Amino acid sequence: MQKTDIKSMTEEELSVMLTDMGQPKFRAGQIFKWLHSGISDFDSMTDIPVSLREALDRSCYIADVKIVRKLKSRTDDTVKYVYELYDGEYIESVLMKYVHGYTVCISTQVGCRMGCSFCASGINGLSRNLTASEMLAQITAAERDNNIRVSNVVMMGMGEPLDNFDNTVRFLRLVSCDKGINIGLRHISLSTSGVVSGIEKLKEYNFPITLSVSLHAPFDDIRSSLMKVNRRWNIEQLLNACREYQKITTRRISFEYALIEGVNDTSRCARRLAEILKGLMCHVNLIPANPVKENSFQKPDKNKILLFKQQLEALGVNATVRRTLGADIDASCGQLRRKLKEGNM
Repeated sequence: MQKTDIKSMTEEELSVMLTDMGQPKFRAGQIFKWLHSGISDFDSMTDIPVSLREALDRSCYIADVKIVRKLKSRTDDTVKYVYELYDGEYIESVLMKYVHGYTVCISTQVGCRMGCSFCASGINGLSRNLTASEMLAQITAAERDNNIRVSNVVMMGMGEPLDNFDNTVRFLRLVSCDKGINIGLRHISLSTSGVVSGIEKLKEYNFPITLSVSLHAPFDDIRSSLMKVNRRWNIEQLLNACREYQKITTRRISFEYALIEGVNDTSRCARRLAEILKGLMCHVNLIPANPVKENSFQKPDKNKILLFKQQLEALGVNATVRRTLGADIDASCGQLRRKLKEGNM
């Protein structure tokens, strides 16, 4: 018998299941709180009758992750995790400490099928989607391991959240539930490579999250060479979807722009970027490119990065350069998982 992923269930769904088991409805609230407190087995539910715990153990499972690699940065408080899932697959997550608190960058898929040329996550393609419970488990595992409370989540690790749409929406509902982990949606950022169909669906939920769009180039020819998704939805289609999304949510959109030496870091690119973003309430996050051994990309020097930022600002675009965290531990997602699978760790 295939067991039920109980941690991915809402309290209402739990109530229906428990009623069918002949249990009182109030048990749903008790069990829901336990599931989102970071426990990994039913025996930990000390105020639940033993007979019910045993029945749940026979028919359900509590998704968790196992730490198989943990790297601490020597330059800041960043911690990189490689987690093993129940089926032997590996994912990565990063815990970052800021003045305002702790942020966890979580994965939403095992691997990725977007095939962006500068990203290590998709080099071996997509293995499978993560469930909502496996996304939640990355947060509670970091909290448990460091005895801390996570206040912010970025869905910017391995995978494309909008390619795993239903599980992503379920995660957003569960993580923000006041009886669960209770992280407000305004403290969550969702990063997409530009899956227009997903952006169009997401706007209908009107979640007050921050939508972070990986743009990386202002011209279709350059973007298509970097990101396969642009061959399906070009820049014009993507930005039209962003404008419609903003009309519904009234939320500022963040555009990620990985600066690559000699590819997308010219004055012409800066001028065109400012032009296509005109009228959007947005912010551009400039990211010095992370070298990946499978390509020859290099980040521009500091002066060139600063010049690009200044050009955008002079043209009315709010821009910042992302602070580099965990550079000494390969904190950009996908690199450690690949090394582990290849037996190089």
